[in-house]
Amino acid sequence: MFDLGHVSTAEPFQRLVNQGIILGEDGQKMSKSRGNAVNPDGVIDEYGADAFRLYEMFMGPLEMMKPWNTKGVEGVYRFLGRVWRLFIDEGSYKDYEQAVTVAPDQAEALLADLKLHPALNDAEPTPEQLKALHACIKKVTDDLDGMRYNTGISALMVFVNEASKWESRPREVLGIFLRLLNPFAPHLAEELAGRLGEVSGNTLAYQPWPEWDEAFLVEDSIEFPVQVNGKLRGHIDITPETSREEIEKLALACEKVQQFISEKEVKKVIVVPNRLVNIAVK
Repeated sequence: MFDLGHVSTAEPFQRLVNQGIILGEDGQKMSKSRGNAVNPDGVIDEYGADAFRLYEMFMGPLEMMKPWNTKGVEGVYRFLGRVWRLFIDEGSYKDYEQAVTVAPDQAEALLADLKLHPALNDAEPTPEQLKALHACIKKVTDDLDGMRYNTGISALMVFVNEASKWESRPREVLGIFLRLLNPFAPHLAEELAGRLGEVSGNTLAYQPWPEWDEAFLVEDSIEFPVQVNGKLRGHIDITPETSREEIEKLALACEKVQQFISEKEVKKVIVVPNRLVNIAVK
Protein backbone atom coordinates (compact mmCIF):
# COMPACT_ATOMS: atom_id res chain seq x y z
CA MET A 1 0.00 0.00 0.00
CA PHE A 2 2.98 2.30 0.58
CA ASP A 3 4.23 1.58 -2.94
CA LEU A 4 0.78 2.50 -4.28
CA GLY A 5 0.76 5.76 -2.30
CA HIS A 6 -2.20 4.81 -0.07
CA VAL A 7 -0.24 5.12 3.20
CA SER A 8 2.55 7.48 4.23
CA THR A 9 4.95 4.93 5.76
CA ALA A 10 6.27 1.53 4.73
CA GLU A 11 4.50 -1.52 6.15
CA PRO A 12 6.08 -2.77 9.42
CA PHE A 13 6.18 -6.35 8.14
CA GLN A 14 7.90 -8.21 5.33
CA ARG A 15 5.18 -10.67 4.35
CA LEU A 16 1.51 -11.44 4.87
CA VAL A 17 0.37 -14.89 6.05
CA ASN A 18 -3.33 -15.70 5.96
CA GLN A 19 -4.22 -18.31 8.54
CA GLY A 20 -6.95 -20.86 7.97
CA ILE A 21 -10.35 -20.76 9.64
CA ILE A 22 -11.05 -22.99 12.63
CA LEU A 23 -14.30 -24.82 11.93
CA GLY A 24 -16.80 -26.23 14.40
CA GLU A 25 -16.75 -29.88 15.43
CA ASP A 26 -19.35 -30.51 12.72
CA GLY A 27 -16.91 -29.31 10.04
CA GLN A 28 -18.92 -26.13 9.39
CA LYS A 29 -17.84 -22.54 9.95
CA MET A 30 -18.40 -21.59 13.58
CA SER A 31 -21.42 -19.36 14.15
CA LYS A 32 -24.02 -18.76 16.84
CA SER A 33 -26.83 -19.52 14.41
CA ARG A 34 -25.45 -23.03 13.79
CA GLY A 35 -24.87 -23.55 17.50
CA ASN A 36 -21.37 -24.92 16.89
CA ALA A 37 -19.32 -22.07 18.35
CA VAL A 38 -16.78 -22.92 21.06
CA ASN A 39 -16.34 -20.47 23.92
CA PRO A 40 -12.60 -20.23 24.62
CA ASP A 41 -13.26 -19.12 28.20
CA GLY A 42 -14.78 -22.51 29.00
CA VAL A 43 -11.83 -24.36 27.46
CA ILE A 44 -9.33 -22.21 29.36
CA ASP A 45 -11.20 -22.70 32.65
CA GLU A 46 -11.04 -26.49 32.23
CA TYR A 47 -7.65 -27.03 30.60
CA GLY A 48 -5.70 -23.78 31.02
CA ALA A 49 -4.48 -21.16 28.56
CA ASP A 50 -1.36 -23.12 27.62
CA ALA A 51 -3.33 -26.20 26.52
CA PHE A 52 -5.77 -24.02 24.55
CA ARG A 53 -2.92 -22.16 22.85
CA LEU A 54 -0.94 -25.33 22.19
CA TYR A 55 -3.90 -27.18 20.67
CA GLU A 56 -4.65 -24.38 18.23
CA MET A 57 -1.07 -24.54 16.95
CA PHE A 58 -1.06 -28.35 16.92
CA MET A 59 -4.27 -28.72 14.89
CA GLY A 60 -2.46 -28.59 11.55
CA PRO A 61 -0.68 -26.28 9.09
CA LEU A 62 -1.30 -22.62 9.86
CA GLU A 63 -2.80 -21.80 6.46
CA MET A 64 -5.33 -24.66 6.39
CA MET A 65 -8.95 -24.76 7.60
CA LYS A 66 -9.24 -27.14 10.56
CA PRO A 67 -12.20 -28.54 12.50
CA TRP A 68 -12.19 -28.06 16.27
CA ASN A 69 -12.12 -31.20 18.42
CA THR A 70 -12.28 -30.84 22.19
CA LYS A 71 -10.72 -34.30 22.62
CA GLY A 72 -7.64 -32.86 20.91
CA VAL A 73 -7.33 -30.32 23.74
CA GLU A 74 -7.33 -33.23 26.18
CA GLY A 75 -4.42 -34.75 24.25
CA VAL A 76 -2.15 -31.71 24.49
CA TYR A 77 -3.26 -31.22 28.11
CA ARG A 78 -1.93 -34.70 28.86
CA PHE A 79 1.31 -33.80 27.07
CA LEU A 80 1.74 -30.75 29.30
CA GLY A 81 1.14 -33.06 32.26
CA ARG A 82 4.03 -35.23 31.07
CA VAL A 83 6.23 -32.12 30.85
CA TRP A 84 5.26 -31.23 34.43
CA ARG A 85 6.10 -34.74 35.67
CA LEU A 86 9.45 -34.55 33.88
CA PHE A 87 10.43 -31.86 36.40
CA ILE A 88 8.23 -32.36 39.47
CA ASP A 89 8.31 -35.33 41.86
CA GLU A 90 5.06 -37.22 41.39
CA GLY A 91 4.85 -38.30 45.02
CA SER A 92 5.25 -34.69 46.13
CA TYR A 93 2.44 -33.61 43.80
CA LYS A 94 0.10 -36.34 45.10
CA ASP A 95 0.75 -35.09 48.63
CA TYR A 96 -0.11 -31.58 47.44
CA GLU A 97 -3.39 -32.75 45.88
CA GLN A 98 -4.44 -34.49 49.10
CA ALA A 99 -3.46 -31.52 51.26
CA VAL A 100 -5.19 -28.94 49.08
CA THR A 101 -8.53 -30.78 49.34
CA VAL A 102 -8.35 -30.31 53.12
CA ALA A 103 -7.01 -26.76 53.05
CA PRO A 104 -7.89 -25.12 49.70
CA ASP A 105 -7.09 -21.68 51.09
CA GLN A 106 -3.43 -22.77 51.43
CA ALA A 107 -3.13 -23.97 47.81
CA GLU A 108 -0.58 -21.35 46.79
CA ALA A 109 1.69 -22.02 49.77
CA LEU A 110 1.42 -25.79 49.29
CA LEU A 111 2.21 -25.46 45.59
CA ALA A 112 5.40 -23.58 46.44
CA ASP A 113 6.56 -26.54 48.53
CA LEU A 114 6.52 -29.05 45.67
CA LYS A 115 9.78 -30.93 45.21
CA LEU A 116 11.71 -31.35 41.98
CA HIS A 117 11.97 -34.81 40.43
CA PRO A 118 14.73 -36.83 42.14
CA ALA A 119 16.26 -37.68 38.74
CA LEU A 120 17.07 -34.00 38.16
CA ASN A 121 20.76 -33.30 38.80
CA ASP A 122 23.83 -31.37 37.68
CA ALA A 123 25.44 -34.35 35.95
CA GLU A 124 27.15 -34.00 32.59
CA PRO A 125 24.74 -34.87 29.76
CA THR A 126 25.43 -38.11 27.92
CA PRO A 127 26.00 -38.13 24.14
CA GLU A 128 22.54 -39.65 23.68
CA GLN A 129 20.92 -36.88 25.73
CA LEU A 130 22.77 -34.18 23.82
CA LYS A 131 21.76 -35.77 20.54
CA ALA A 132 18.08 -35.75 21.56
CA LEU A 133 18.32 -32.12 22.70
CA HIS A 134 20.12 -30.80 19.62
CA ALA A 135 17.79 -32.68 17.27
CA CYS A 136 14.90 -30.98 19.07
CA ILE A 137 16.57 -27.54 18.89
CA LYS A 138 17.15 -27.91 15.15
CA LYS A 139 13.62 -29.11 14.38
CA VAL A 140 11.82 -26.54 16.54
CA THR A 141 13.99 -23.68 15.23
CA ASP A 142 13.41 -24.63 11.59
CA ASP A 143 9.68 -25.10 12.13
CA LEU A 144 9.25 -21.78 13.93
CA ASP A 145 11.01 -20.00 11.07
CA GLY A 146 8.70 -21.77 8.60
CA MET A 147 5.58 -21.23 10.76
CA ARG A 148 5.13 -25.02 10.95
CA TYR A 149 4.00 -24.89 14.55
CA ASN A 150 2.30 -28.30 14.56
CA THR A 151 5.46 -30.18 13.58
CA GLY A 152 7.53 -28.10 16.00
CA ILE A 153 5.24 -29.26 18.81
CA SER A 154 5.64 -32.84 17.58
CA ALA A 155 9.42 -32.46 18.02
CA LEU A 156 8.87 -31.33 21.62
CA MET A 157 6.70 -34.39 22.21
CA VAL A 158 9.39 -36.69 20.82
CA PHE A 159 11.94 -35.15 23.18
CA VAL A 160 9.66 -35.55 26.23
CA ASN A 161 9.05 -39.20 25.32
CA GLU A 162 12.80 -39.84 25.33
CA ALA A 163 13.61 -37.71 28.38
CA SER A 164 10.91 -39.44 30.46
CA LYS A 165 12.96 -42.66 30.22
CA TRP A 166 16.21 -41.09 31.49
CA GLU A 167 17.32 -42.24 34.91
CA SER A 168 19.44 -39.07 35.11
CA ARG A 169 17.96 -35.76 33.92
CA PRO A 170 20.64 -33.06 33.63
CA ARG A 171 19.43 -29.56 34.49
CA GLU A 172 21.48 -28.22 31.59
CA VAL A 173 19.48 -30.21 29.06
CA LEU A 174 16.03 -29.67 30.57
CA GLY A 175 16.69 -25.97 31.09
CA ILE A 176 17.35 -25.53 27.37
CA PHE A 177 14.24 -27.58 26.57
CA LEU A 178 12.14 -25.06 28.51
CA ARG A 179 13.37 -22.28 26.21
CA LEU A 180 12.09 -24.30 23.25
CA LEU A 181 8.75 -24.90 24.98
CA ASN A 182 8.28 -21.26 25.98
CA PRO A 183 6.85 -19.89 22.68
CA PHE A 184 4.21 -22.64 22.73
CA ALA A 185 3.32 -22.96 26.43
CA PRO A 186 4.75 -19.87 28.16
CA HIS A 187 2.96 -20.21 31.51
CA LEU A 188 4.15 -23.75 32.20
CA ALA A 189 7.64 -23.07 30.84
CA GLU A 190 8.08 -19.99 33.06
CA GLU A 191 6.78 -21.83 36.13
CA LEU A 192 9.17 -24.75 35.66
CA ALA A 193 12.10 -22.49 34.78
CA GLY A 194 11.57 -20.62 38.04
CA ARG A 195 11.56 -23.86 40.02
CA LEU A 196 14.64 -25.06 38.18
CA GLY A 197 16.46 -21.80 38.89
CA GLU A 198 16.89 -21.03 35.20
CA VAL A 199 15.79 -17.40 35.48
CA SER A 200 16.38 -14.80 38.16
CA GLY A 201 14.59 -11.47 37.82
CA ASN A 202 13.91 -12.11 34.14
CA THR A 203 11.68 -14.30 32.02
CA LEU A 204 12.50 -17.03 29.52
CA ALA A 205 11.42 -14.65 26.75
CA TYR A 206 14.63 -12.68 27.33
CA GLN A 207 16.91 -15.70 27.36
CA PRO A 208 19.01 -16.31 24.23
CA TRP A 209 17.50 -18.81 21.82
CA PRO A 210 19.51 -22.06 21.86
CA GLU A 211 21.58 -23.10 18.84
CA TRP A 212 22.14 -26.67 17.72
CA ASP A 213 25.49 -28.27 17.03
CA GLU A 214 25.62 -30.61 14.03
CA ALA A 215 28.42 -32.54 15.71
CA PHE A 216 25.89 -33.99 18.16
CA LEU A 217 23.60 -35.11 15.32
CA VAL A 218 26.10 -37.34 13.52
CA GLU A 219 24.96 -40.96 13.56
CA ASP A 220 27.51 -43.28 15.19
CA SER A 221 25.84 -46.36 13.77
CA ILE A 222 23.52 -46.81 10.81
CA GLU A 223 21.22 -49.77 10.24
CA PHE A 224 21.70 -50.53 6.55
CA PRO A 225 19.12 -52.70 4.70
CA VAL A 226 20.41 -55.57 2.56
CA GLN A 227 18.39 -56.84 -0.39
CA VAL A 228 18.81 -60.00 -2.43
CA ASN A 229 17.47 -59.68 -5.97
CA GLY A 230 15.49 -56.62 -4.87
CA LYS A 231 13.87 -58.18 -1.79
CA LEU A 232 14.76 -57.15 1.76
CA ARG A 233 16.55 -60.02 3.51
CA GLY A 234 18.45 -58.47 6.40
CA HIS A 235 20.27 -55.49 7.93
CA ILE A 236 23.87 -54.65 8.79
CA ASP A 237 25.23 -52.04 11.21
CA ILE A 238 27.77 -49.63 9.72
CA THR A 239 29.29 -46.25 10.56
CA PRO A 240 29.33 -43.21 8.27
CA GLU A 241 33.05 -43.89 7.62
CA THR A 242 32.57 -47.53 6.52
CA SER A 243 34.03 -48.02 3.05
CA ARG A 244 32.09 -49.46 0.13
CA GLU A 245 34.31 -52.57 0.13
CA GLU A 246 33.66 -53.19 3.83
CA ILE A 247 29.90 -52.70 3.33
CA GLU A 248 29.96 -55.37 0.61
CA LYS A 249 31.82 -57.80 2.89
CA LEU A 250 29.42 -57.21 5.79
CA ALA A 251 26.39 -57.65 3.52
CA LEU A 252 27.67 -60.95 2.11
CA ALA A 253 28.53 -62.21 5.61
CA CYS A 254 25.18 -61.25 7.15
CA GLU A 255 23.67 -64.39 8.71
CA LYS A 256 20.12 -63.68 7.55
CA VAL A 257 21.32 -62.95 4.01
CA GLN A 258 23.47 -66.08 3.84
CA GLN A 259 20.50 -68.42 3.53
CA PHE A 260 19.42 -66.64 0.34
CA ILE A 261 22.84 -66.49 -1.35
CA SER A 262 24.58 -69.69 -0.25
CA GLU A 263 25.10 -72.18 -3.06
CA LYS A 264 24.22 -69.45 -5.55
CA GLU A 265 26.40 -67.38 -7.84
CA VAL A 266 26.77 -63.78 -6.72
CA LYS A 267 26.75 -61.78 -9.92
CA LYS A 268 26.95 -58.26 -8.49
CA VAL A 269 26.81 -56.31 -5.25
CA ILE A 270 25.33 -52.83 -5.60
CA VAL A 271 25.87 -50.32 -2.78
CA VAL A 272 23.52 -47.33 -2.91
CA PRO A 273 25.14 -44.70 -0.62
CA ASN A 274 23.09 -43.87 2.49
CA ARG A 275 20.28 -46.17 1.34
CA LEU A 276 20.85 -49.90 0.87
CA VAL A 277 22.85 -52.84 -0.49
CA ASN A 278 21.43 -55.06 -3.22
CA ILE A 279 22.99 -58.45 -3.96
CA ALA A 280 22.19 -59.89 -7.36
CA VAL A 281 22.42 -63.70 -7.45
CA LYS A 282 21.76 -66.36 -10.06
